Amino acid sequence: MGFSLKFYLQGKVTVQMKKESGKTKTVSGDVVDILQKYGTVETDTKLQLVQIPKFKTKKESIQSEAEREKKQTLNSLGDLFNPDVTGLSTAPRCILIEGEAGGGKTTFLSKEALDAISQKTELGMRHNIVLFIRLREVREGETIEEMVWDQCVPKRKVVTIESIETILEQNESHVLFLLDGYDELRPEARAAGQAIPRLLSGKLYPNSTIVITSRPSAGVQQHTRPDCHVHIKGFSPEHMVKYVRKYFISNPELAEDFIGKYFAISPFLNQKTFLNDQKLSLIQTPMFLMLVCVLWEEDQEMVSTGTMTGLYDNLLTCLVRKYCKREGVDMPTEGLPTEVAESLLQLGKLALEALLRNEALLDITEVEKENVNCELLLKLGVVSLEVSSSKLHPRKQLNFSHKTMQEFLAGRYVAHALLNQGIVELLQLTSITKVFALSNLLQFTCGCDSRAAQAVMEELSNLSKKEFSHLQPDDFQEKHHLSVKPEFKESGKTYRRFMWFCLDVLKERKDPDLLQAVSKTLPVIIMDLQSLRKPHAALKYYLENIQSSQLPDRMILESSSVNVSEALQYLEQIVPSPIPGLKVDLRLKYVTVNSLVPDETVQHLQQCLPGLIVDLRPLGQFDSPNETARLVSVLKNVPGLRVLDLSRTRLTPSSLQPLVQGFSHMSLLEELDLSYSYNLGDAGIEVLQVWLSSVPHLAVLRLGRVYMTAVGMSSLAPYMRLLLGLTELDISGNAVGDTGLESLTTILPIFTAMQVLGLCNISISPTGMHTLVPALCQLTRLIKLDISENTIGDPGLECLVAILHHLTAMKVLVLSRTGISDRGISSLIKALPHLVQLQVLDVSGNNIGDSGIVSLVQTLCQPSSLDMEQNPPGDKSLTTAPHCNTTLQELHIGFNWRITGAGLGRVAQLISALPALTRLDMRGYGCTLTHLSDTAAIALAKALPRLPALEVLGLWGISMEPAGFWAVVQVAEEHPTLERLWYSEAGVPEGADTTASCLVLW
Repeated sequence: MGFSLKFYLQGKVTVQMKKESGKTKTVSGDVVDILQKYGTVETDTKLQLVQIPKFKTKKESIQSEAEREKKQTLNSLGDLFNPDVTGLSTAPRCILIEGEAGGGKTTFLSKEALDAISQKTELGMRHNIVLFIRLREVREGETIEEMVWDQCVPKRKVVTIESIETILEQNESHVLFLLDGYDELRPEARAAGQAIPRLLSGKLYPNSTIVITSRPSAGVQQHTRPDCHVHIKGFSPEHMVKYVRKYFISNPELAEDFIGKYFAISPFLNQKTFLNDQKLSLIQTPMFLMLVCVLWEEDQEMVSTGTMTGLYDNLLTCLVRKYCKREGVDMPTEGLPTEVAESLLQLGKLALEALLRNEALLDITEVEKENVNCELLLKLGVVSLEVSSSKLHPRKQLNFSHKTMQEFLAGRYVAHALLNQGIVELLQLTSITKVFALSNLLQFTCGCDSRAAQAVMEELSNLSKKEFSHLQPDDFQEKHHLSVKPEFKESGKTYRRFMWFCLDVLKERKDPDLLQAVSKTLPVIIMDLQSLRKPHAALKYYLENIQSSQLPDRMILESSSVNVSEALQYLEQIVPSPIPGLKVDLRLKYVTVNSLVPDETVQHLQQCLPGLIVDLRPLGQFDSPNETARLVSVLKNVPGLRVLDLSRTRLTPSSLQPLVQGFSHMSLLEELDLSYSYNLGDAGIEVLQVWLSSVPHLAVLRLGRVYMTAVGMSSLAPYMRLLLGLTELDISGNAVGDTGLESLTTILPIFTAMQVLGLCNISISPTGMHTLVPALCQLTRLIKLDISENTIGDPGLECLVAILHHLTAMKVLVLSRTGISDRGISSLIKALPHLVQLQVLDVSGNNIGDSGIVSLVQTLCQPSSLDMEQNPPGDKSLTTAPHCNTTLQELHIGFNWRITGAGLGRVAQLISALPALTRLDMRGYGCTLTHLSDTAAIALAKALPRLPALEVLGLWGISMEPAGFWAVVQVAEEHPTLERLWYSEAGVPEGADTTASCLVLW
């Protein structure tokens, strides 16, 4: 179907081609004509594409972070058809390509179209019909066939919309839709029922393939879950250098001057290239790199502005200067010629109106009605005149050189208009979502004028108070005892993005008044050291100039995988001098191979393979006293340090010594986490305990898995008496035993504020429980108790149950792998009515049978007395089903060897009375699959829609028949919040479809 290929790919492009002589030739015209005349168009410059996986597959979970990053870098879209890359068993139907403005999305997609039509790529070889559709041209009510006829078909009388429909239907599996610019699709064309949303959702041409480009968060995901999500990161330093040399091919000296100033090429790292001037980091974006090259060629002094606005201002000045020289017009020493300035403001007004309509083109007739000097604007080069390729809506229109140019001109106008109008009235700025949609425009506005920046930031502050007032600093941190509510999780993500936008505004205009406005707008600053290998210019300015009265409520610095040297270097750069009063949370915990795997996966593996050895070596380490001494020297500059998390950093007794000596500079420390420091041992505890008096405000102490024994616990206990405000203590995974526990219980009652107590896997026996329980009885504020992996058995649980009526604040109770049976569950059931706030219950990995687990779930499904008080039976406002427990969020009942498929089926019938559940663990036992009948599986499938908050469903060790498996997976895939359905690969029925995005096989 070679003719059909050329027949259905149409549109005008501009291509720069290199001739044999070395000179370049620019060719404009129809893509098919170019291919016919010049053959395949080659390009040497590639963009970095990074695949964003939805969830970890089994393979991704157990490989190192470095391997995962390497795997995610793609050479082309063809890699997405390789199951080893994507983890998909079938070819992707929908590929979403996201990138920031000017990142090269349209250029990339155009190149993919050219390569596909020549059948030199995987996309081209798989598809015979290639349809490139510019979504900005799509109107409300247009059908897919009308779009194809309008944009893709040359003028041929024999072609009708009906014939196009026939061809698409007959060749559906060979059709490739290339949809460019979802963010430019008109709002009315995005509505449900319109053609593009129906195509994305699979209601139209479900067997076709779609590649769609968009700026981030434009909303593609509301219509489909893309099979592959790709992000265009922009140019790597190597590609930047390559581009510069190609741009200045006729003047190599200019190219090398540019490269020498802004890049460093290391002779020690295989000539690896680095960007050595962070003020020019925006040139990673291809559009901005091109503009910088234009300016460098014209005037090298105009390049190093370090801001988007400065770059575009200089570009505009350059264009006006060239115009004045050509036309014989005097160029003022400052500012622009009057006629030019007025015309640009008029154009900015029209650009703004078009942006608010989500349009990128200006109809020439509408422009002329405003008495705008189009001829002048065309001569300047900020817009070009083109005839629409649309046959349905033919018109002459002004097209901006790039959407960012439209946003820049609109921003200039807004900065001018704000003298007489309010920001809300002018931009309809009514929500954070609208802020993100207009982020570039707002950034340009702030960069153009300090008063405009103040007005914008004041309104952002109002929006921040309105939309984030429910968030507290602690809501941005992972809680060790409670699951984060979905609304808080989403709000946290939105706030982080909003924070970055505000800092980008500050980078555009470093102004003391604007700094004060930003500080009011951002009560919390959160920085991931992993993503910020070099200091963010705005953050550095923020910290260097912030006044004590402007300090944020909290600054959170976190990292999960950067090495120690990089983290320390970064900290030294951003806090080179003391900042009194700044409250800082520093979390330098490091990801290990083990922590890449979810906890439940590790437990499952260890149960199935008792001899399994997991490499626990951390990616970062503080095993050198020099490194910890260097850390302390940095922390002296933040006397308001509140949190210090050094878990998994390989601390040793000798490296701990300089750290604890530095406690004298950290007197306000409230949280200390040294967990998973396997080399500390009792010797490390001796080093730590002496210095606990230096941190009297310590409320959280985590010493899990530090190889402490009963000797260490007995030694530590007397020093802990100084920590009267302790609210959390975790000594899990240590060989404490009943003897060490006895030392702890002598001081435990003094911690009347205790809320979280972690005693997992410390070798407690039933005898030890008799020692522990009287002390627990005094901790009436306790909200989490974890005594998992201790062989307390039914006698130990019965001892605990006897005092649960004193612990009515309990929200999390973890009893997994404690050796309890139906007898212990029977006693627990009697105490459950007292736990009116229970949110998490874990009884997995025990000896419970069908009778016990069904009785437990039946009891849990009854509404608590708290629910009954808040929603009495006669209350008409009750929105949940009757007889529901609305407090329980997590229930773990899996891996109980005496629970059968029949028992799980009965649980499935009951579970819908727990509508607040976010996690449900119904695993079978070990590697012996527990079979769910079709009746039980269908009961589970019916229950899932009645669990509207469910995020994770664990069904490892389960097998089902085809009908039951299909029913559960189909409902899970359609569930609005379910992210992961864990299932055993061995339990999948033969021939079953396993392509559901939520399904993770093990």
